[in-house]
Amino acid sequence: MSGVLIDILPDAAALAGSAAKTFLRLATVKPEALFTVALSGGSTPKALYAQLADEPYRSQVPWERIHFFWGDERHVPPDDEQSNFRMASEALLSKVPLPAENVHRIRGELNDANEAAEKYEHELKVFFGLSEGEFPVFDLVLLGIGEDGHTASLFPGTQALKETQRLCVANWVEKLATWRITLTLPVLNNAANVLFLVCGSSKEQVLKEVLSGSGNFPAQLVQPTHGRLCWIVDRAAAGKLEP
Repeated sequence: MSGVLIDILPDAAALAGSAAKTFLRLATVKPEALFTVALSGGSTPKALYAQLADEPYRSQVPWERIHFFWGDERHVPPDDEQSNFRMASEALLSKVPLPAENVHRIRGELNDANEAAEKYEHELKVFFGLSEGEFPVFDLVLLGIGEDGHTASLFPGTQALKETQRLCVANWVEKLATWRITLTLPVLNNAANVLFLVCGSSKEQVLKEVLSGSGNFPAQLVQPTHGRLCWIVDRAAAGKLEP
């Protein structure tokens, strides 16, 4: 995978620190502009969120200018322990001086996952002022990768991988027997910056295959059209990468 920045850190703590520095740098590039970020679920970004909620970042990040979205959500209420929103709220959003209107969550509590996706797509269109056929340009999209090569809620063999027009869809994941609500590949690939965070030896095989171009994984389909793609990984996850 050419044209990709890969930053290898000693451990999970160093990874979270590097990601926090990257977040702050990107959020302060344009002092007066809004900054839009699509958050990821999982334990690795949770460590990043905890860093951002603490000093020195808490007092340096321009919270009033940042609008938080989500790359995907589970089909659960916002207070469910599986909720990506709940995790981000507990680790970060509830601990910083963030205006309530700057938080744009996916309504996973709706009975119909397709309705949740449609409502989120509408919110994106209104917020970004999109015309028909346009895609939003997120300043930053945070992503992780599963051992099966999925990212966001784009799982191998699922229908959402084929979507070319929609911004957000409900995706049935057979292996989990559940719906997920996820941004689509055209949205991810339209971002100004995409940052993958990968931690742990359980990811070393899939990371090697994704970055080498072998296999057939959803994460390989994230290739920003005009933006920058960066992987921040710890040494354990990078165990099988070529020097």
